[in-house]
Amino acid sequence: MKKKRRINLTAVFCAPFLFLGLLCIFSAGWYLRVFGRMSYIAMITTLTFNAGSTEKGMLLSYVTGGLLPAVGAWGICMFLLFCPAKRRVVLKGKEKGKGIRLFPLPRWLAATVSAVMTGVLIFVAAKEVDLISYFKYIYSKPTTFFEERNTDPKQTGITFPENKRNLIVIYLESMETSFLSEKYHGGNDVDPMPELCRLAKENINFSQNETVGGFASPYGTDWTIAALIASTSGVPLKLPDRFLANGNEFGSDGKLLPGVTTLNDILKENGYYQAFMCGSDATFGNRKLYFEEHGVDDVFDLLTAREEGFVPKDYEVWWGIEDEKLFEYAKLKLTEMSKGDKPFAFSMLTADTHHVGGYYCRLCQNKFPERYENVIACSSRQVYAFVNWLKKQDFYEDTAIVILGDHPTMDNEFVTENITPGYDRRVYNCFINSSVKVGRIKYREVSTFDMFPTILAAMGCEIAGDRLGLGCNLFSLEDTLLEEMGKAELNGKLAEKSEYYNKFY
Repeated sequence: MKKKRRINLTAVFCAPFLFLGLLCIFSAGWYLRVFGRMSYIAMITTLTFNAGSTEKGMLLSYVTGGLLPAVGAWGICMFLLFCPAKRRVVLKGKEKGKGIRLFPLPRWLAATVSAVMTGVLIFVAAKEVDLISYFKYIYSKPTTFFEERNTDPKQTGITFPENKRNLIVIYLESMETSFLSEKYHGGNDVDPMPELCRLAKENINFSQNETVGGFASPYGTDWTIAALIASTSGVPLKLPDRFLANGNEFGSDGKLLPGVTTLNDILKENGYYQAFMCGSDATFGNRKLYFEEHGVDDVFDLLTAREEGFVPKDYEVWWGIEDEKLFEYAKLKLTEMSKGDKPFAFSMLTADTHHVGGYYCRLCQNKFPERYENVIACSSRQVYAFVNWLKKQDFYEDTAIVILGDHPTMDNEFVTENITPGYDRRVYNCFINSSVKVGRIKYREVSTFDMFPTILAAMGCEIAGDRLGLGCNLFSLEDTLLEEMGKAELNGKLAEKSEYYNKFY
């Protein structure tokens, strides 16, 4: 009669905790390889905000780079710690009959090793992705930075010109000036974006140098939804104090920063028809929620493109539709909007230059050794062609056009291998057909926040005091917060707890 093998209850109890620890450490490693070192708030919102239909390649990347290695390591650890082997490996002592069993370990010792490993792995993973800073933030004392430095648009006089100008804002995913060659103070050996460089030189480009430069992404602005919020409201995206304790509250009640007065709120009050367009599912990252909450009339995305028959019902590449089709979709909607009886404000967000490696479309060419550089070059050509199309339209003369990168690229491997180490990475900006053409343009230290009042100024608006939110009108002679405080101090202040932010925003 065969002897029944007893279930190792110790192994059963330890297995899920050990897997959790290993999953945390491998997930943290994958996240850092893909996204680089971001703030904890960017990490939390990236992983918890409405995911919509995320790009399949990203999910596959996580499965192969995070999940499967964790499963493999878990299997090996479980075997080494709890394997019910008949043959034992014993380190014998000097005295006869005494020794230390090395394999398999005694259950009490295996459980102890498993518990210690789990704790250490989770702690190291949290430290690597800066999650520990969030818990420090929770127990920190609130400061009065926002009360002291924020300028409430509701309490600020904003005067529109008699003939209101249209607005087009083109957000370019991950487009930064470090992609430029060193000739233009970039951090690259090659120049994959000559067209965008030409637009910046021929029009208005706010720069930290004398040629083509850009703006910094302070704390709370360095990922897409946060950049969209900061550039249209002048404030960062911060988490509620009890975010982790109460679950993902941001946006769960159908509201996202309802107390903030944004560019779109102001334009709505002044009779503008407004639309936002992206090639992916706009619910991803709560983008649709944010814009609809703040006065945007229509949001066009992958889903509307399918519904309207612009693309087939089952069409999907990369994050949804590639930029080539996105620009054609934009032309269609802009043509319709220009025939209305209201001034219009149209903003759009590209996606082909999203990490990792970007989307290599049929228009891409193989001029550069790196795939990502070829995708950037393709994006540069497409934007230039789109601007030239805009210049031929009847509404062009009455339209301010703003081209902005949203944040520095998160393609960490590309940056590490191709950008000059220590390079001060900035985000691309270009103002075309601005009502204002004078001001302190070069040798400026500017940030995402400053885009909010500067966009209004480019439309011909006069702003009392030249400040909105935490931003400064760059066409004025006022200093920005970045110029006053420096990057380190500003980021430190933005990271502090704020009762004002939680209460009013």
